[in-house]
Amino acid sequence: MTANTIELNRQMNSYHPDQPVWVFGYGSLIYKVDFPFIERRAASIEGYARRFWQGSHDHRGTPEAPGRVVTLVEEPGARCGGMAYLIAAEVFEHLDYREKNGYLRVGVELEFAGEDRQSGVVYIAREDNGAFLGAAPEPEIARHIARSRGPSGCNRDYLMHLAASLRRLGYEDEHVFRLERYLLDDQGLDDKSLDALID
Repeated sequence: MTANTIELNRQMNSYHPDQPVWVFGYGSLIYKVDFPFIERRAASIEGYARRFWQGSHDHRGTPEAPGRVVTLVEEPGARCGGMAYLIAAEVFEHLDYREKNGYLRVGVELEFAGEDRQSGVVYIAREDNGAFLGAAPEPEIARHIARSRGPSGCNRDYLMHLAASLRRLGYEDEHVFRLERYLLDDQGLDDKSLDALID
């Protein structure tokens, strides 16, 4: 499958223009909200784990030297925490462009605090997209992130912002937090250096 998924997502657009839709964010959509929304709520989804297995050719890397960003992989019993946004259907035009590097819209059930559940949509980069990098030892992933940079800035900032956002929301993510620790240790930094490290 091509890495540019804009047209594929537009063909999947079956949402009524007058009906708002919940969109689940588990990566940069948690902390970089550059789109209008009606409501925002912390949420989680079951059966998926967040992994830094997707290549970024357009935000945190380049086509010649892609960075690493998160996608979701199916994992029985896993739970992924993030942020859900209730949006007008027209906002998908912006989100489809932002998530164009391999991500496809997938229907999902969102769980909010108090066991309230709603149907929604999440962008997932599957392993058959052209930008997928796949699994690697976590120290190697951390080194890859440390050296990568793209039009949206340093790849390490993406990791650090994500880790900080998950902590603020009260979500645990061993994969993300281990990568953060490997990155800090490799660069000889400590937790107090986080604010200075992030652009």
